[in-house]
Amino acid sequence: MRATAVRRTALTAAVASLALLATACGGSDSDVKGDGGASGGKGDASAKPAAVKALTSAELEKVSLEQGDVAGHKITKTGPEDIAQPEDVTVDKKECEPIGFAFYGVKRGTPVGNAGRKVVEEPQKDASADPEDALAGMLDVTSSLVTLASYDGDGATKSLDELRDSAAACATGGFTLSMKGSKQKVTKVTEEKVTGGEEALAWRVQIGEGDAAAPFKLVSVRQGGTVATFFSFNLGKTGAESDFDLPTAVIDAQVEKLG
Repeated sequence: MRATAVRRTALTAAVASLALLATACGGSDSDVKGDGGASGGKGDASAKPAAVKALTSAELEKVSLEQGDVAGHKITKTGPEDIAQPEDVTVDKKECEPIGFAFYGVKRGTPVGNAGRKVVEEPQKDASADPEDALAGMLDVTSSLVTLASYDGDGATKSLDELRDSAAACATGGFTLSMKGSKQKVTKVTEEKVTGGEEALAWRVQIGEGDAAAPFKLVSVRQGGTVATFFSFNLGKTGAESDFDLPTAVIDAQVEKLG
C-alpha cells in the first residue's frame, strides 16, 4: 500500500469510527425517505395509498433481513442499546434536520413499528495478494444500517416528502450535525438513482473535505406504509473524489421481503 493510501486509510478509519457510532445508534428507531423510482421526483400521487395500516414491530421483524438473505454479507439484529434519541442529535440548520437525523436512525413522525439490522459485506480473500494489498481488500467492504419504520395512513409518504425537501435544501452549503457532542461536517449531498418499492430515494453524502473527506450513501425505499432506510459506508474509500456503489443486493433483498 502506498504512503498516500496508508494516510487515506487512517483518515477513513477515523471518519468511519463516527459512522460506526451512527450505525450503532440507528437500531430500532427508523427514519424514512423515498422517491418515485429512479428519478427522485415525487411520483404519481394516485399511486400512493391514501390510507394504509402500519405493521407492528413484531410484524416488521418477520420481514426484516436475516442471515443468509444476502449472499456474502453478515446480518445481525440491532438492539435497544442501538437507539439514538432525538435529544442526542443536533443539526445547526433546521431545514437539514430530517436528513441529518436519518444518518443516526432518529425517529421522525409517529411510526407504529420499528425494526433494524446491521449488514456487513464479507471481504474478498486473495491468498496470492501481498499483505498490504490484502489489508486494503479487507477494508474495501460496505457496511449498512438497515432500519424499517411503518406508519398508519399517509405517514410514510409525508415523511418521504419531508426528507426529499430537506436533501434538496441542504445539497450545497453544508451543515453540521452533532451526536452527543461529536461533530461532523456534511459538505455535500448529491442525489443518485435507485429503484425499488413504490418510491425510492438515494444520495451520496460527503462528510469532510479534501483528503479527509469520506463518502456515505443514504437510501430510502417505501413499500406501502413501511419505509426501509439504508445508511452505508466503506472503510476503504476516502477523499473528496472517492465513491462506492450503492448496496443494491441488500436493498433488493429487503424490498423483496417487504413486497
